[in-house]
Amino acid sequence: MNEVIQKNLQYKKYVIDSNLEYFKPHSTKIEKTFAEDVSYSLNRDSKFISPKYFYDKKGSELFEQICNLPEYYPTRTEIQILKKIQPELEGYLDESFRLVELGSGSSVKTRLILDVFDKIQDRIEYFPIDISEILTESSELLQKDYDDLHITGIVDTYEGGLEFIEKYDDKKNLIIFLGSSYGNFNPNDGKIFLKKINSVMKKDDLFLIGLDLVKNKETLENAYDDSQGITAKFNLNVLSRINDELDADFDLDNFQHVAKYNEKDQRIEMYLKSLANQSIIISKANLSLKMTQGELIHTEHSHKYTLAQIEEVMNQTDFKIKEIWLDETENYSLSLVSKK
Repeated sequence: MNEVIQKNLQYKKYVIDSNLEYFKPHSTKIEKTFAEDVSYSLNRDSKFISPKYFYDKKGSELFEQICNLPEYYPTRTEIQILKKIQPELEGYLDESFRLVELGSGSSVKTRLILDVFDKIQDRIEYFPIDISEILTESSELLQKDYDDLHITGIVDTYEGGLEFIEKYDDKKNLIIFLGSSYGNFNPNDGKIFLKKINSVMKKDDLFLIGLDLVKNKETLENAYDDSQGITAKFNLNVLSRINDELDADFDLDNFQHVAKYNEKDQRIEMYLKSLANQSIIISKANLSLKMTQGELIHTEHSHKYTLAQIEEVMNQTDFKIKEIWLDETENYSLSLVSKK
């Protein structure tokens, strides 16, 4: 990479070995801190915590457990589709593509894509983009299974990582965004994000995105409020993280996990409900918080789509659909698109 470009992007380069390096923004480019975000989002009439803060070490472990629950269909369904489409996906790629992943993602899903690259390339380039340095751990695990895998990690926001990719070189990219993570955006912000992806893509680049589909309310609510209570632990863990990292005194017994499907807006809504009138101190955020019984803290939206809506949003954000693949029950979709 051109050193001038690296300097202009304000990234520092870390070399682990000849096949693994990663770039991390200098402190001047770091986004708002956890404390600043929490201070802003909880000091409002409609309180919320960004879902990006779910994924500390314990949160990531709990999410892995969620992915294996019988009620949680998205992960296993997406894996089924990826296995089915491997031969078709191979037909869209050649030796000149690299793999770019938004979110380090499940190693199972990443491997299914890398297997396609491994069939057609002697040297695979993989660029994971994630806000968490956990990507370095997952990258080391991947390298054990692929001798010719060269990884360049980017520890940054998706937007920052995409700008890095845009300025890096002229190589063609297959950008993947799996796990229905796009559903966490509200419709307007989602379109802005898709336009951002489109703007950094070259004319021959491809984009593969997983989107969950509208289905019956019971299936959706069970998927986000499982019988074993793992999703509840995952949701409540964000309060534990605030306690540990921001010196707060949330009593987790005073909160209840809530997940409900909003049929009008086609989205699962996750909240933490206060079970009592209570006061909380968050020392490192300089926040003294008062909550009433029944008050909600919003933690996540997960929007669901119809096929017509997928086609519409891709058209509105200047993408051309090449394929939409579904599972047998039409619960989930993977869309392969290019720039118009």
